[in-house]
Amino acid sequence: MSALSERLRDGLPAEAVVTDPDVARSYAHDMASFCDAGAPAVVVLPRTVEHVQHVMRTATALRVPVVPQGARTGLSGAANATEGCIVLSLTRMDRILEIDPVERIAVVEPGVVNAVLSRAVGEHGLYYPPDPSSWEQCTIGGNIGTGSGGLCCVKYGVTAEYVLGLEVVLADGRLMTTGRRTAKGVAGYDLTRLFVGSEGSLGIVVRAVLALRPQPPRQLVLAAEFPTMAAAGDAVCRIMERGHAPSLLEIMDRTTLRAVNAMAQMGLPESTEALLLAGFDTPDPSADLAAVGEVCTAAGATEVVPADTVAESELLLQARRLALVALEKITGTTLIDDVCVPRARLAELLDGAQKIGAEYGLTVGSCAHAGDGNAHPLVCFDPTDEDEARRARESFDDIMALGLELGGTITGEHGVGVLKKDWLARELGPVGLEMQRGIKQVFDPLDLLNPGKLF
Repeated sequence: MSALSERLRDGLPAEAVVTDPDVARSYAHDMASFCDAGAPAVVVLPRTVEHVQHVMRTATALRVPVVPQGARTGLSGAANATEGCIVLSLTRMDRILEIDPVERIAVVEPGVVNAVLSRAVGEHGLYYPPDPSSWEQCTIGGNIGTGSGGLCCVKYGVTAEYVLGLEVVLADGRLMTTGRRTAKGVAGYDLTRLFVGSEGSLGIVVRAVLALRPQPPRQLVLAAEFPTMAAAGDAVCRIMERGHAPSLLEIMDRTTLRAVNAMAQMGLPESTEALLLAGFDTPDPSADLAAVGEVCTAAGATEVVPADTVAESELLLQARRLALVALEKITGTTLIDDVCVPRARLAELLDGAQKIGAEYGLTVGSCAHAGDGNAHPLVCFDPTDEDEARRARESFDDIMALGLELGGTITGEHGVGVLKKDWLARELGPVGLEMQRGIKQVFDPLDLLNPGKLF
């Protein structure tokens, strides 16, 4: 691999090329379980578009695969290295190039951290809504690659709704511009949306034009306890059917509540089967919370507690944000599912996940973006126990199968990567899979960009 390193150094600063095997191995994988990762031949940390172009020209000339990475907070193995690849870590391309309050856009490089962008546009009275749970670490490029979501999706939508245009380095090093900076535009095929969620398999995003919104008022949050998951699911359907527009609508099951209490002593109600959190960032959130509280009571809530202040609301949301970490502490590792179903089937999915866990003798705790039907059942297991690890993977697959049976999809926001590529084929069907592979062939005929991911 000395020839590869020498060719890369011909067009890159010395510090941008990392060949130390121990350091390179630290870039081998993201946060997903059960996903194979190879040893990179070299890690490159570019700072400019020209650096990325040089990497791709070198990779094409030498026929070396390239795995693009952001902060590696992903949960599907989409950023995992393949054996002998170039890992292209884009975290040093982290400039916010422009914030335009008139056009309500931001132009950013892929390594900009989500929270950094959110705070920067907030200084201009603007708002970038997508807020993955890892928003303090994850990057905009990674969000684009996996089509990330977050707590606010029920009202504001996912990353795809905010990507107006891109600059992309193609597999052969050419630079392509897609999309627009204008409020409207329908010229040609929508290649911008094609790249969102493509997991770096079609090109390397090096710049993004993002839509912004006016900064909304600070939200207030309500907590409602339910004796059954079905009752909580019914409340979600009633809230949406009656035209309410919550800024978040989240569910945690009893297993998750107990785990959060055990870790953070938050005093959450452990006897309830489901806790529903509803937030509003409207001009009069108290009135909206009161109306939704009545809906929850009518659906069977045993207690409804609206927050009076933003600080109280943040405490409730902190419980939701701690769900993943708290469940990990039960056994040391979790396998995180990401199934999205129609809202009316969400309770069936969450109850079904509990039953599947019981059948395999495992703890399964669930939280969900209830407003858009996106559930995250977390299978807790001991990775050092081979039998338990096997049962964890089988239960994970059963939960995905249940999601498809309920009319859903295998991933709402985490992506496919390595973890779910067999399931993508089942969801798309043979014709759909053939078309997807055809698109990949057009953009990456040598199969150099993130090979082995998606399909």
